[in-house]
Amino acid sequence: MNTIQVLTLLLALSLALNLGFVVAWLAMACGQTAPAATLIALGVVISALGVYFAALAAYR
Repeated sequence: MNTIQVLTLLLALSLALNLGFVVAWLAMACGQTAPAATLIALGVVISALGVYFAALAAYR
């Protein structure tokens, strides 16, 4: 992997984790329990990374 690919992967990971934290916070604010908010956030993180890797596979 070259430098651009590593930086792009780090950016995608950062974006996915930030989305996960925001969604978990919103779920907790809406009255969900901590385990439910964690599962919701994990779904968002996995979906965001899935979109990134699907776009990467389509580009190649």
